[in-house]
Amino acid sequence: MVGKLVVSFAFVSLGSVVNVCVCISCMQEYEGFLVFLVLVSSAVGGLATVISVVDHGAIGDGIIDDLEAFKQTWSAVCGDLSTPTFLVPAGMTFLLSKVSFSGPCNSPIVVQIDGTIVALNNLWDTDGNYWINFENVDGLSINGSGIIDGQGEIWWNCKRSANCITAPNALSISGGSNFTLSGLNFTNSQQKHIGIYGIVGVQVHGISITAPGDSPNTDGIYIRSCQHVTVSNSTIGTGDDCISIGNGTSDVNVTQITCGPGHGISIGSLGEEETQAAVEQVHVSNCNFLQTQNGVRIKTWQGGSGYARNLTFETINFIAVYHPILIDQYYCNGDYDCPNMTSAVQVSDVRYIRATGTSSSDMAISLNCSQTTACTGITMDGVNIQPADASVKAASFCYNAQLTTTNDGVVPEIFC
Repeated sequence: MVGKLVVSFAFVSLGSVVNVCVCISCMQEYEGFLVFLVLVSSAVGGLATVISVVDHGAIGDGIIDDLEAFKQTWSAVCGDLSTPTFLVPAGMTFLLSKVSFSGPCNSPIVVQIDGTIVALNNLWDTDGNYWINFENVDGLSINGSGIIDGQGEIWWNCKRSANCITAPNALSISGGSNFTLSGLNFTNSQQKHIGIYGIVGVQVHGISITAPGDSPNTDGIYIRSCQHVTVSNSTIGTGDDCISIGNGTSDVNVTQITCGPGHGISIGSLGEEETQAAVEQVHVSNCNFLQTQNGVRIKTWQGGSGYARNLTFETINFIAVYHPILIDQYYCNGDYDCPNMTSAVQVSDVRYIRATGTSSSDMAISLNCSQTTACTGITMDGVNIQPADASVKAASFCYNAQLTTTNDGVVPEIFC
């Protein structure tokens, strides 16, 4: 077969259509032409679409609400087949009102935030309990070097004056699988900075979260009903838990976190309103706590049931932490009237390994377990917590816990 063919391909790259013309002459082998088509098709298929919110009319002046541009951009990327990128470009500030981005989508999506996104500086309805929401998107990746600013002070003041019961979480991600979050800077959320719900496969690394230490309920990361989670190499300082691990969560690895200010890293709270808890296989390691209210904490409500088990806190450093090691099975939010109840979440198989540093209170270790359901399988190895103030003697407390310590003992000494 001798002749000449002109083959035309169209593909999308960086949001543009590009025509590729290829001339094939003197083809001796039909099979060779097929191989050529496969190679070109593979190359074309590897190119992903990048769609900027500016392409859909975002102004980026921090004054005009760019909601519609963000929604149109999401519609475009969610329908794309090429693992597209939703781009929030650098050097611009995008005012954004409450928004939800929903799947399922036609392929995994990369949301790259290099600019700044700011919330409206007023109060709005709290239906859904979010400012920015992503739901049911498999393979969602949110990354970049940008800033997400909740401008939360108006909400904090409303809560302090008891005019607001709750406030939105800045970023909520729910449903789907294989979620990745990296690189971003979160600040001044209205309530929780990041809430992750019902996802199998979560990777969070290299992020920064900041809010004043007295800002109410501004948890850094809240994780609930998730499996196979890693949170690493991040700095978190807020007015509540740096990381909170909620009900229905298992196989969690938290490592290389710097926490402070805040309430520490918490398992729970669990068992509120007589609910059943299930949290297991949590490993917290190589973390630093700087002048936090708590260090590593397990907190459950009276009246709950279920379990929190197979929990390890390893290579932990406390610097002037008020309660470095705490199990509190009598947790009661200050807004509640909490009656004594006999049922309790079973806390078991908890290991504290190489947990050292200083306590700013006279109670360095407190294991306050349920009167009816003892904490079992608690072990301490290499735990040494000294008073931050040399004039204060650090102490420990243990109630209804089955504790095993190493031959070197525990400092301060603890009796169960």
